[in-house]
Amino acid sequence: MNRRNFLIASLALGVASCAPALAAPRFEPTRFSVVVRGSGPDVILIPGLTSGRDVWSATESAVPGYRYHLIQVAGFAGEPARGNREGAVVSPLADEIARYIIDRRLDRPAIVGHSMGGTLAMIIGARNPNLAGRIMVVDMLPQPAGLFGGTAAGMGGFADSLREAMATPEGRQLFGSLMSAFSPPESNNSRSDPDVVGRAMHELARIDLTPQLARIRAPLTVVYGSPSAEGRAAVDRSFASAYASASGARLVRIDDSGHMVMLDQPARFRASLRDFLAR
Repeated sequence: MNRRNFLIASLALGVASCAPALAAPRFEPTRFSVVVRGSGPDVILIPGLTSGRDVWSATESAVPGYRYHLIQVAGFAGEPARGNREGAVVSPLADEIARYIIDRRLDRPAIVGHSMGGTLAMIIGARNPNLAGRIMVVDMLPQPAGLFGGTAAGMGGFADSLREAMATPEGRQLFGSLMSAFSPPESNNSRSDPDVVGRAMHELARIDLTPQLARIRAPLTVVYGSPSAEGRAAVDRSFASAYASASGARLVRIDDSGHMVMLDQPARFRASLRDFLAR
């Protein structure tokens, strides 16, 4: 090789070595979709079982100053099932939301989850202790079965029966009646994929995150509704006992509210959210 060709080859190699590596493909979730609105610190909003991202619309617009990532689970509220077509739903969904946070390089975002979304937020926080800046769980217990007055062990058989029943029209009708107390007033449960919902509910009935609460390092706030004065003390005891092993967990009760706290008492919930995000 003559001197001229050697210099050209050397230059080419130098340019190639300085060029940035090809960027990895952008991660696109298959178990959920996301709409991003606003600007400011990042906040992940996760709805509950059968709900769509619209349950957060009024909250998001009333609490500006943040960049909201509004999640909608594939198979819920008209969203195609996609990655949730078969197998487990809740556990892999939590992992995929965590991967989304990492891929988008979100800097310790706040995670707010209602009901099943609260379960997802706690799983993410326990599995990835340094990922979230803070976590808010809205009306959910570490054992979701506790919302029905049961335990993960005791609800197992019921969950199995419910999953089988969801394959029949009668079972789906029963499920619709059961979920009416845990869904937005304007929701239409028929828009959710019954198979996805059945598998998710089966998982939730068997989950107990109590042993994992101590792994959550992010500041944890638990907002819960209390529909009547008569049962207030019992509700307080239930949540205090359930979260006793979560170090420094803040429990915030919102009176005269059912399960859909953000819709039943929007002003009080927004005040709690502002306080949570400002801490």
